[in-house]
Amino acid sequence: MPGLVQLGDMVPALRLLVGMMIASLVIAALYFGREMLIPLALASLLGFLLDPAVSRLKRWGLPRLAAAVVVVALALGVLGGLGMYLGSQVQQLSADLPTYQSTIRDKLRGLRKKANMPSAWDGVFKTYHTVEKEMVNTDGKPARVQKVQIETPESKPTTQMLQWLSRIAEPVTTAGIVLLFVILILLDRDELRDRLLRLMGGNLHLATDALDEASRRIGKYLRMQFIVNLSYGIPLAAGLWLIGVPGAILWGVLGAIMRFVPYVGPMLSAVFPLALAFAVDPGWNMFLMTLGLILLLELISNNVIEPWLYGSSTGLSTLSIIVAATFWTALWGPIGLILSTPLTVCLLVMGRNIPSLKFIEILLGSEPVLGPQQRLYQRLLADDSDDAVSTALETVEQGLPVRPGQQDKANAVSNFYDEVAIPALRIATQQHLETATAEHRLRLSSGMDALLEELQEHYPVSNEPQPDAAGKPRRRLRIHSAGARWEVDTLAAAMVAHVEGLYGHEVSSSDWALATQTHLGLRSSHGLPADKDWRQAMQYTDLLVLSMFNSQPQSMARRLVRRMQRRWPDVPIVLALFNAPTAAADPGFAARCGAQACVTSMHELHLWVEALQAEELSEGVIAAPVSEDDAARVQCLHDSGVMDEALTPLYRDTVQKAINAFNTRWAQVSWVDAQHVYAPGSLLVLQTEGDHGAGMAREQSICSYVVYQAELVVIGDIARDPRFSGNPNLQQKQVRFYAGAPLIDRKGYVLGCFAIMDDQPRNMSDDDMALLSNMAEQLMQDIRETRRQGHADKE
Repeated sequence: MPGLVQLGDMVPALRLLVGMMIASLVIAALYFGREMLIPLALASLLGFLLDPAVSRLKRWGLPRLAAAVVVVALALGVLGGLGMYLGSQVQQLSADLPTYQSTIRDKLRGLRKKANMPSAWDGVFKTYHTVEKEMVNTDGKPARVQKVQIETPESKPTTQMLQWLSRIAEPVTTAGIVLLFVILILLDRDELRDRLLRLMGGNLHLATDALDEASRRIGKYLRMQFIVNLSYGIPLAAGLWLIGVPGAILWGVLGAIMRFVPYVGPMLSAVFPLALAFAVDPGWNMFLMTLGLILLLELISNNVIEPWLYGSSTGLSTLSIIVAATFWTALWGPIGLILSTPLTVCLLVMGRNIPSLKFIEILLGSEPVLGPQQRLYQRLLADDSDDAVSTALETVEQGLPVRPGQQDKANAVSNFYDEVAIPALRIATQQHLETATAEHRLRLSSGMDALLEELQEHYPVSNEPQPDAAGKPRRRLRIHSAGARWEVDTLAAAMVAHVEGLYGHEVSSSDWALATQTHLGLRSSHGLPADKDWRQAMQYTDLLVLSMFNSQPQSMARRLVRRMQRRWPDVPIVLALFNAPTAAADPGFAARCGAQACVTSMHELHLWVEALQAEELSEGVIAAPVSEDDAARVQCLHDSGVMDEALTPLYRDTVQKAINAFNTRWAQVSWVDAQHVYAPGSLLVLQTEGDHGAGMAREQSICSYVVYQAELVVIGDIARDPRFSGNPNLQQKQVRFYAGAPLIDRKGYVLGCFAIMDDQPRNMSDDDMALLSNMAEQLMQDIRETRRQGHADKE
């Protein structure tokens, strides 16, 4: 058994050793097999560049073989014509170079004369040369050196021809192999894709996504590189022509081509026009103007055009691009430098989609490897509260508009707490007893206190009630927030008080957790805190919020709520279960505890606070506000013809596609009128019928919120949303999940929404939300196209 334990301890080291051996073998194979791999890599790169043109010709009806031949022939023709033109330009320049000899000679003489003038370093150089002579020649006599001259025999014409052929044989052979590979790749693209999919394993979803991502990133990189090179070469040629440098077009084309070689190419392409400007102009004006033009174009290209066009097309960090360029250049020479970025992108895609190669994505990727909540937690553990505070303030500022109001500030701070601060405290809760030390816990507590104080100072609470959608001031509530068990709960309680204070409520929070006060003996006969401030806050409060990070809060929540209700039976209580989503998702848990509701975020909490503020409810539903331009929106709805019965088959087809894609039970297309929401072609049968098909009253529909907010609305669990938890129509159909994307016309009005629904709570990823929005946009395009065809048929 001890031997097995020791062997188990050696497993990580053995894995590392095996991984290093495999990496060494792969690098050796890349180096020794470069004569075969370089043409294949070049052909693949050219295949990415030419395949869109081949696919376009194929869609136009041309067979793939003919399309590939036409595209390759055109590419060769363009390259051949460009080469002939550049060759003629070089020949012309070489014929004119002898006329510049006198100018070059005069400038060099002037530079030599200036170099021989006395300077501050003459004494140093003289002393150095004297010491060097003494060390080399100790006896003081100059050494006699016999002159030896080596004369090579004159080569025969046959020998010269063979030497010339040997020099061009390798590049010509490589070019021929590349051309052959390009033709084969363009002809058998689908077959090659299938073989790669089979080689990558049985998971076709993963393999397909990996190949699509690699193709998309490399294709976009090549297209953007081509545009960037043109944006550099054309202004360079025009500028050199205006300056008067001979062969301006030649140097512009050379500059555009050489930028395909990272880092080295731009410097090499700048040498030729600078040297020619130096040789042509007797003065220095042409040289300095050419140098200034090249530096200006480099600054604009590197700092404006490339970041704008590239964006995140490759997904590689700057350091990884430089390291990759060095690595591939060491393996494959100059060709490796050209291919370094596309090859590294392929490695990045492999690391992103293959779990065992995840470390490659971590090393090469440009995306942060730590989420904002993890970075905040790490900064607090490192006792770097200044960095944590600055990061928090930057995050909040990014969520604010140009001229933020009090409501905007409250929303931004609430989002920061929900997305960063609360998850960081959740991590702290998980690590509290596992790996955290006493020093770590002290740093976390002190750093989070400093963070909250700084946020409260930058975004002070408002003493005025916030207006509703109609501009009327809402009822200001007195809210008290308290932590249930320990320090982390108290920190979350302070966040709750800060957010609701920003929304205009009168807030207070306890500095000590309830359980902590009980353990310290600071409690009354009711088992509750006996602090004077606590009793005063509870005497006048309209809502008590208990924050808990316990992953199993059932027993503690029931005990605390019962004690509170025995002493203050009229105070509603909301349980903020920030680390227990399972318990909060149980619709009956709050009722069993005696609480008003259970929430898991600041956003959900504020919805319940707004529900307490609401004075009028429509059958248990809080109706969405109506915008000022709603009358114009409704008029556009009727003028658009989207409620025409002829479009119902299109709606049913789109709805069925959404159900299949998102694996939900229902989906519908809704058009929001002044008082009614129509859902033609809906698979969710609604009770209320209108002139345009099934639907419901507008004030009871979730779609009305999509129209008002003009953005995607996702409700993970309708039973926990006070705006719709009492909706009888949704309760009857047991709808628990809703996600709706706005349907926007060309004037910018939201006419309705495209929604998916389910009878189980669920979450949506960013990709799913983007897909739903894209389907909504595509539906509007299909509606316009269908109506256009209908009008054409009538005519």
